[in-house]
Amino acid sequence: MNFNTKTISKITGLSIRKIDYWDRTHFIKPSVSEASGYGSVRLYSFPDLVQLKIAKTLMDKGVSLQKIRKSINYLKKNMPEVEKPLSELRFLTDGETIFVITSDKKQIIDTLKNGQLVFSIALGEIVETLKGEIIALKKERRYEVAVRGKKYSVILHPDTEDRGYWIGCPSLPGCASQGDTVEEALEMIKDAIKGHLEVVEEKRKVKKAS
Repeated sequence: MNFNTKTISKITGLSIRKIDYWDRTHFIKPSVSEASGYGSVRLYSFPDLVQLKIAKTLMDKGVSLQKIRKSINYLKKNMPEVEKPLSELRFLTDGETIFVITSDKKQIIDTLKNGQLVFSIALGEIVETLKGEIIALKKERRYEVAVRGKKYSVILHPDTEDRGYWIGCPSLPGCASQGDTVEEALEMIKDAIKGHLEVVEEKRKVKKAS
């Protein structure tokens, strides 16, 4: 799956403004698709999502963005085999410095050269939590809409790559629409159902006339 900025913000709790700032300052950039002008969409991968969540968790523990940048630079210089430290390593912090547990569990690297161990951030737990949130985000929702005095069951799906939602009517194959909000999507599918019914009626008239 790929994720746009709005979805990333919803999952991680980061503001859209901060995500945009981190991209523009080359802290954590989207690896799938970068913004290329007005109206373009940033698309992040799951490893990108993990990096953003780890960075936010470290900041929630009191670690400044400057220290996180310094820590990542240290790791990239001394552990070049690790392409994306924030999504591949296990971090420990006391709010002042950032430690990293190496493949040798007895060895802990103090990436800022000082501090005392207090908190632990388990990458695996965060990854599993994020997966659970993504599953919940993708879960379809069912609604009923009334068109011409008849009720139709429709299914709403969040669009994680683009903005808003897409929605379909299972009883009318090919009848689907979209909207930026749930309310807009529901109104749009009503219009789509009306149009679908009109086309069906026209085809019946033509068939009957022939």
